[in-house]
Amino acid sequence: MNIQYHVLSLLRDNGPLSRAQLSDRLEVPRPRLLAELDRMIAAGRVREAGPAASRGGRRSTLVELDPGVRFAAVDLGASSIDIEITDGGLVPVASRSEAADIRSGPVAVLGRVSELLHAMAAEGHCERLDAIGIGLPGPVSFREGVPVSPPIMVGWNRYPVRDTLAREHGCPVVVDNDVNVMSLGEQHSGVARTVDHLLFVKIGTGIGSGMQHHGRIYRGAEGCAGDIGHVQVEAEADGPICSCGNTGCLEAYFGGVALARDATEAARSGQSPALAERLEARGTLTALDVAECAVGGDNASVNLVRAGGHRVGQVLATLVSFMNPSMIVIGGGLSGLGYPLLAEIRSVVYKRSLPLATGNLPIVMSELGSRAGVVGAALLASELAYGEET
Repeated sequence: MNIQYHVLSLLRDNGPLSRAQLSDRLEVPRPRLLAELDRMIAAGRVREAGPAASRGGRRSTLVELDPGVRFAAVDLGASSIDIEITDGGLVPVASRSEAADIRSGPVAVLGRVSELLHAMAAEGHCERLDAIGIGLPGPVSFREGVPVSPPIMVGWNRYPVRDTLAREHGCPVVVDNDVNVMSLGEQHSGVARTVDHLLFVKIGTGIGSGMQHHGRIYRGAEGCAGDIGHVQVEAEADGPICSCGNTGCLEAYFGGVALARDATEAARSGQSPALAERLEARGTLTALDVAECAVGGDNASVNLVRAGGHRVGQVLATLVSFMNPSMIVIGGGLSGLGYPLLAEIRSVVYKRSLPLATGNLPIVMSELGSRAGVVGAALLASELAYGEET
């Protein structure tokens, strides 16, 4: 057993604990635990924090994480950068968010990430970084810390993201697919806190899923498990072309780009006066326009949401039969489409999957929303710094 990792994780998730509490929870001989704690105190990883509440007899001393521990959590989206610096307990001490185009390439995007981190350090939010966790919107080789042929990340193929950030900031770095990272965030701090078999689905610019088995991410042999956006849902040879180059993919029919495309067609064809009015006023349409028009009762917008939810539900029904999750969580930017989307997904999954798999299967919206990515990235960073990768 890696005692130091388990001690640091317990303090991260529970706050200060007494030596007696740590000994009880870890079920290790007290002399061995005390020796490890002395090493950790000498190394500056933890410190004593005063006497604990009395349990009868001599009072034990509380132990807490060193208050100077800092992790950087970076969530890169197709069009955004979100960063948080947290303490050792993953409590945010500073954050930055701004628009960015992932297609501008790794030098520009990672350069901006480093600029933001250095600026946050200069403002006094950290003296050093103990680790950085970063999520990327595409397939990632987790072992190597590089993106591999990411469809929407032009110029990023096999770019050394991990090594670049590690050199720049002098700390260990862990890189993963953004949906895996969001899944970790939701399981640690969101609606899935008590769930061991989780299917997290991100519906944003693209579509992907993060799968947890016994509380740990399942990445597959090369790290690309869960890439459901490229599951074929239609056999049309002349259908819309996906970012991966194929036709018939789920992502080609639903997601931010596909929904904006179909909304524009509905506006121009006269199917939706509400969308046509917005298109004329702004020149472009987004998923938010569809959501707002659907809430306003626009039939074409409602139908677009339901059609997308139906296709997502079809794919998820197959996954439910395959992996038998204990919860499905829907997140990402298009989760803002709200109940019509969720209701359609639920309807298809519950109808097409066996009762044994769905009888106790909640399908819910993310509790963390847009913060799922940074929470998960901070958790990954802490796991790396504390001695074990999630």
